Amino acid sequence: MYTPEDRDRLRSELIAFARLDPRLTGGAITGSASVNNEDLWSDVDLGFGVRDATELTSALADFSERMYREHSAVNHLDVVRDPWIYRVFLLPSTLQVDLAFAPATHFGARAPTFRLVFGTAAEPSHLAPPTADELIGYGWLYALHARSSIARSRPWQAEYMLSAMRDQILSVACLRFGLPAREARGIDRLPREVTKPLEETLVRSLEPVELLRAFQAATTGLLSEIRTARPELASDMESVLHALTETAALGSPHATVGSPSKAPS
Repeated sequence: MYTPEDRDRLRSELIAFARLDPRLTGGAITGSASVNNEDLWSDVDLGFGVRDATELTSALADFSERMYREHSAVNHLDVVRDPWIYRVFLLPSTLQVDLAFAPATHFGARAPTFRLVFGTAAEPSHLAPPTADELIGYGWLYALHARSSIARSRPWQAEYMLSAMRDQILSVACLRFGLPAREARGIDRLPREVTKPLEETLVRSLEPVELLRAFQAATTGLLSEIRTARPELASDMESVLHALTETAALGSPHATVGSPSKAPS
């Protein structure tokens, strides 16, 4: 296990290496370290601007070679958010190191967690949070797939869809309370009265009756958030979502489904 000192030392070494690279126009600390909010489990997050977009691949390759040679990286994963490329490294110490590269014209703050440490950056262009409409839409889309997965006796797929459905419900709630709605960053700051009922959406086994129970609870939670965020949708969505829980049981001969629980008005 790495120590905070190990993490700081590695971050400083990578920044020093980047300062000497003529292809780079700027470097920034991102993530929790940029706002002095690290804890024991925080990773290393750095972003770099590349002067010529055609050199982005070579810069990434050189940093990658260094991560493997000097820091014994075990593996890496590329996350592309065009035109940004985030290369995420796993070290033997379990430390995660995220190195993000973008053309100089796009190198700038995408979130408040951005602190320039050398060079220049473009004007901030923060990612907009998801909208309630988008999250609600994904909520009912995952509900459709949860229904068909249960009906087709595909319990693992059903669990996956129910978990995704719950994620959308919690994200809508985060918007309601002014919390970050992406990547579960605000979920643990939601009030207990919001999260406690959603514990019923957790799947406790892969038995059909249990999947149906969790599905009903998720439907109740989604309708509750719809009533708050988009009350004009509530009436139509209620009848459709309850129909999903009722018809899910048709393909599950070993399950019985009770009356769908009603979300509070």
